[in-house]
Amino acid sequence: MRLSSLLALLRPVLPFILGLSLGCSLSLLRVSWIQGEGEDPCVEAVGQPRGPQDPDSGHRLDQNDEDFRPRIVPYYRDPNKPYKKVLRTRYIQTELGSRERLLVAVLTSRATLSTLAVAVNRTVAHHFPRLLYFTGQRGARTPAGMQVVSHGDERPAWLMSETLRHLHTHFGADYDWFFIMQDDTYVQAPRLAALAGHLSINQDLYLGRAEEFIGAGEQARYCHGGFGYLLSRSLLLHLRPHLDGCRGDILSARPDEWLGRCLIDSLGIGCVSQHQGQHYRSFELAKNRDPEKEGSSAFLSAFAVHPVSEATLMYRLHKRFSALELERAYSEIEQLQAQIRNLTVLTPEGEAGLSWPIGLPPPFTPHSRFEVLSWDYFTEQHTFSCADGAPKCPLQGANRADVGDAVDTALEQLNRRYQPRLRFQKQRLLNGYRRFDPARGMEYTLDLLLEAVTQRGHRRALARRVSLLRPLSRVEILPMPYVTEATRVQLVLPLLVAEASAAPAFLEAFAASVLEPREHALLTLLLVYGPREGGRGAPDPFLGVKAAVAELERRYPGARLAWLAVRAEAPSQVRLMDVVSKKHPVDTLFFLTTVWTRPGPEVLNRCRMNAISGWQAFFPVHFQEFNPALSSQRSPPGPPGAGPDPPSPSGSDSSRGAPAGGRFDRQASAEGCFYNADYLAARARLAGELAGQEEEEALEGLEVMDVFLRFSGLHLFRAVEPGLVQKFSLRDCSPRLSEELYHRCRLSNLEGLGGRAQLAMALFEQEQANST
Repeated sequence: MRLSSLLALLRPVLPFILGLSLGCSLSLLRVSWIQGEGEDPCVEAVGQPRGPQDPDSGHRLDQNDEDFRPRIVPYYRDPNKPYKKVLRTRYIQTELGSRERLLVAVLTSRATLSTLAVAVNRTVAHHFPRLLYFTGQRGARTPAGMQVVSHGDERPAWLMSETLRHLHTHFGADYDWFFIMQDDTYVQAPRLAALAGHLSINQDLYLGRAEEFIGAGEQARYCHGGFGYLLSRSLLLHLRPHLDGCRGDILSARPDEWLGRCLIDSLGIGCVSQHQGQHYRSFELAKNRDPEKEGSSAFLSAFAVHPVSEATLMYRLHKRFSALELERAYSEIEQLQAQIRNLTVLTPEGEAGLSWPIGLPPPFTPHSRFEVLSWDYFTEQHTFSCADGAPKCPLQGANRADVGDAVDTALEQLNRRYQPRLRFQKQRLLNGYRRFDPARGMEYTLDLLLEAVTQRGHRRALARRVSLLRPLSRVEILPMPYVTEATRVQLVLPLLVAEASAAPAFLEAFAASVLEPREHALLTLLLVYGPREGGRGAPDPFLGVKAAVAELERRYPGARLAWLAVRAEAPSQVRLMDVVSKKHPVDTLFFLTTVWTRPGPEVLNRCRMNAISGWQAFFPVHFQEFNPALSSQRSPPGPPGAGPDPPSPSGSDSSRGAPAGGRFDRQASAEGCFYNADYLAARARLAGELAGQEEEEALEGLEVMDVFLRFSGLHLFRAVEPGLVQKFSLRDCSPRLSEELYHRCRLSNLEGLGGRAQLAMALFEQEQANST
């Protein structure tokens, strides 16, 4: 009886038990088979020697093929050594050892460095990731925006040898291809980059315009230096040990011939003009020949044109080839549009699914009323969507140029379509609408008052509506200086007497988020005394703050928490920053903070990554919580990704009620990340432009962000920071502040009270209470 009841209970799970047993048995059986066959021949362990013959495949392995074989790197950490935080690289390609595709080296001289070399830089530098100029002149004056390497000897063979040595030493592990050219050569950069992208990198290749040596065989060829030539990375690695011998044994007046003989004698490799179906095409430009009149197929398909006698001719060639590339692009667009138009008929939607313009994504379709993209109305003089919330403001700057370009483009397209029957002239813009569609670009709808002129001279006024689209171009990665997360951050906390009671909560949060995980950050407190505070016989208002600092230094040995005492009647953020700046090195990374801020490890890392010395300053926008007294139970939650709520500035328990919601306070700019050298440069420029009483008045009306904005050439990065969450607090708006700062302070306090729904509910409850 018991057995039957037990079987009845186990019957529903019997298939699961049988399947699990069968799976385990098959897994054990497969493991025994694999162990019997030995190691996997497709995996090569690190440190295991491999002969020149692969025993598994039966063919000889090339030295370059080892870079593509998988390797197992076992992880081992010595338990006797203390744990050290691993610093990851900023880009994954750095960690994987990926290389850039192409480096271009330009051979120049004393006479042409400031003319032809500058012309080369202006025409092709923006197409290549790295462009270097090599000259034999010692102490050459470097033109702006160019990286010049001076070798100190203008002998051709010696200059070529040192150039190859420099490329191997500094860039041999970073690039796959090296293109060497002269400064009297014009290079069609997009075609050259496409050529390098189609060639395989694991081979010894010497590609260019092949020329024969005088008295040598047909196989002994060198690449003409005037038209440039490509060297693969593997060829440069094999050539490096032979450079010294070639420089002593081979005598040649031309560097390209010297390099060709060195490659043939040492490696047996000659120049080729085609490889893997890719042809290196060049064109020799005749003397006094006009590029605008060249129409031969050799010129139109050339990668390089030589010789270029002057910089003006270089720019004319660039204009000619740019026009050819633009015509080719327009032709390809028309062909693709015709193909899309023909294929749309065969789709389920038919011609109704054809979007305008052809080939671009259709307009964004909103799924709710909150996703509707609004149109901005404008005229030729005013726009009716202003950044400050005003109903009307003048159309100026970039917006005016954008509207003018849209109107001119519309008039040009109308004339192109209807000429020669009609010719249109713009009278004025009646109405204009525009909106930004993230899937397409900027859309325009224009109502134009036009004057149409016929071939016989008849004139008539017409009002027509046109639609235009400025599509989004290809998204590119902007070149930015390299930064790491290992930079030490110096936090600066200005502390007024009224904020002394909130300082212990800030110090406890700083200890938990920075000192406990041993973040690479320091803290300096700037204690600001009033004119009659902290004097002789008067109690010290910062006595509790100093005691809390001493307690943290006792709890965390090795922690450095410095404090400075400053007496000021009207403390200005810039004046306080001047005091701290003088006591730190110029390479210090400052994080200017407030007593209500709770910077954690993520915020510090974003400070390190976004503040770039000599390039960019970072001023985050913190998230300000609303007043919890205004019906916090009906409030929305905090910002996404903000993490747990920070401790309350007043030391109260924040877990008693629901989060009060909030908004990103764009009016406040008290937090900022910048380098001391950048601040000193901006401060010196401020002192140079403003002097005496004018400077003193300006300092009272400026914050640190305003100093960078008005007196610095750096990029100013202003972005929301979900990691900076502040509890509700009313800022002390001193009447000594400038009118703009006082207005921003008051507006921040008013907007921080609550959302529209919260304020409406509070007013409704107050009216209900008053009515009863």
